[in-house]
Amino acid sequence: MNNFQKSMFDKIQKNSNINPDDIMKVADKVKNANFSDEKTVRNLVRHLSKMADKPLSKEREDKIVQSIVNNKMPGDLQSLNQIFKK
Repeated sequence: MNNFQKSMFDKIQKNSNINPDDIMKVADKVKNANFSDEKTVRNLVRHLSKMADKPLSKEREDKIVQSIVNNKMPGDLQSLNQIFKK
C-alpha cells in the first residue's frame, strides 16, 4: 500500500471507525456486483451503513439505492457527500 492509500484509509478509519481490512473485504465482494440489481445494491447500502454505524432512514436508503441502480450518482464529491450526509 502506498502512502496515499494509507493516508486515505487512516482518514476513513478516523472519521468512520471502519477498519481498512473491512473496506478491502467489501471492495472484493462488490468487484463483480450487478449495480443495476436493486436487491444487491440495497444489501450493500445496508451493509455499509452498519459498518459505519450510521443508520439510514428508509427514505434515505431508497434515495441512495435508486441513485445507484439508475446510474444517477453525482460525479463530484460535494454532491455525493450531500446524498449520504442527510
